[in-house]
Amino acid sequence: MSPRFSAPRAYAQAVRDYLGHFRSLGARYRGVECILRRLGVYLAKQAARDLDSSVYENWRESLVVLHPNSRRKAEQIVHKFCRFRRRLEPGAFVPSPDGFTRPRPYVRPVIIEPEQVGRMLAAADALRPGTNSPLHAAVARVATILLYTAGLRCGELKRLQVQDIEPGGVLQIRESKFHKSRLIVLSTSAQKEVEQYLRLRAGFATNYPDSGPFLCNRSRGDICSYSDPGFSSLVHRLYRLAAVVDREGRTPRVHDMRHSFAVQSLMQAYRKKGGDPQALLPKLALYMGHVSVESTMHYLKLAPQLALLASQRFDAAYGRKFLGGEP
Repeated sequence: MSPRFSAPRAYAQAVRDYLGHFRSLGARYRGVECILRRLGVYLAKQAARDLDSSVYENWRESLVVLHPNSRRKAEQIVHKFCRFRRRLEPGAFVPSPDGFTRPRPYVRPVIIEPEQVGRMLAAADALRPGTNSPLHAAVARVATILLYTAGLRCGELKRLQVQDIEPGGVLQIRESKFHKSRLIVLSTSAQKEVEQYLRLRAGFATNYPDSGPFLCNRSRGDICSYSDPGFSSLVHRLYRLAAVVDREGRTPRVHDMRHSFAVQSLMQAYRKKGGDPQALLPKLALYMGHVSVESTMHYLKLAPQLALLASQRFDAAYGRKFLGGEP
């Protein structure tokens, strides 16, 4: 965090102490810093000397445009910061947790089918290059492939560097969620797509053929990585062009590609003769960078196709016994 930012002096110093404390323990707190910075800017615009109950409530009302779960998360971050500050400053304001925005159930993910991904790839190939993004079509294609076949988080893909790609189709995912790093082994077809993209990229980024952001465009005459809004807009454009919706007409989120990877991996285990879906779970957790199988289970939604495969396997193993065909 920069030593100065637009906020009352006492508040700004408390934020620096708070972030410094937790970062000394190994936390990154990038999202926390973003929320506290925005609150500091709000305090400055209101000409407030420090955070108090009235300014806090006005700030909460300014968040009405956000999703309730996002509002609640911001409120919890500020509440934790204020509690930390109270330990050093007994008179510091601490909001009551009773007023937190009520959470809403999380949106069910849209599981994307292989044929829908095929339409997305065709749509990607038809994209026209831009002045600052001559690799527009190639980026869209390789991003779709890696999100769907490797289960990468969106941030992991955007932060991927060319030097993180090892021979043999191995990706080094560095310092991702929970400070975990891991190696991702790509399928043969995905490896070929990455190699083809790297050849195109080398012709575009002539000064950085072996380094720099893997997914790149041009800004102010130099290569740069995709921004969060820019990358999200690209994926949603492919969804729209390829008419990717579920049976309820819902369009997927970008993160639903990761959900789809997990579900499709489990479906392959069911389809494979002698496949063991239960034994797949620890391997899938390791591949996806989770700290436990429980985290992976969050991604394994009971899609209709998955339920059908599970029912068919159960029927093949025990159907005759329940129907009286066997003792």
